Amino acid sequence: MTISDGFPGQRLHVLPRPVVADALTRPGTSHLVATDSGYFPHARAHGMTRTSGIDQAIVIACTKGAGWCEIKGVRHEVGPGNVVILPPHVPHRYGADPADPWTLWWLHVEGRDLLEFLHEAGMTADAPVRSVSDVYRVVTLIEEVVARMARDSTRESLVAASGAAWHLMAVLSSDRVSQSPRAAAVENAREYLRSHVAQRVSVADLAALSGMSASHFAALFRKHAGVAVLQFHTQLRMDRARALLDTTDRTVAQIAEDVGYDDPFYFSRIFRKTHGVAPLEYRRQHKG
Repeated sequence: MTISDGFPGQRLHVLPRPVVADALTRPGTSHLVATDSGYFPHARAHGMTRTSGIDQAIVIACTKGAGWCEIKGVRHEVGPGNVVILPPHVPHRYGADPADPWTLWWLHVEGRDLLEFLHEAGMTADAPVRSVSDVYRVVTLIEEVVARMARDSTRESLVAASGAAWHLMAVLSSDRVSQSPRAAAVENAREYLRSHVAQRVSVADLAALSGMSASHFAALFRKHAGVAVLQFHTQLRMDRARALLDTTDRTVAQIAEDVGYDDPFYFSRIFRKTHGVAPLEYRRQHKG
């Protein structure tokens, strides 16, 4: 026998559905609304079965213990540091491990930006469980939602909770930690490029480090990063150049060399193509 709530020390907050319906029509909350949220410590016998799903996506962050979720007939194990994302309108089941029940922070979200977030992050029914690079950051944002919902259901609290939920979904969308070796290879390559901004790095070099052919690696990188390898490296160089123009008095030639360009004229051409203005014109712009 399983139970949906009622755990010692739990926190549980549910918005009245008329309030949710109203929030989904208003600026500031229509993009994303946290409809339910909570904290279940050491949730022994916790479990839920929904045969037709719900209107909201469910986000569950496990900080201790273990559990599982089942979707489309496939069971997925869940442990500390894992986040479960269950899409809306999809039947599912989940529950705590009997011997080592999980501790959860969770929330339900709905709104017009939701499907875009799920698509961008690859949060699908086929891959509902993911590891994240910083589960404490995820928990902090869910805790902020819980705290705001605990205060009251005034407009101010709803907007604050919605903002924290939007931030959470953005973090999950951009966090590419994965148990897939191929996705890990791409992330390792991206980190390598970040730490070697000024060096000449070829696709073949990166592919060799990952043990792949150049063509296979290039296609895989574009799929996971959204841009080609050399375009990503150029973006990093332009980011560094912009920071140097904003924070130092170094000449354009010096900055070009700092970010890996031997020819300052070629550097300036790439900078203008990226930013729409030449480096010195960019430096003269008022910012901040």
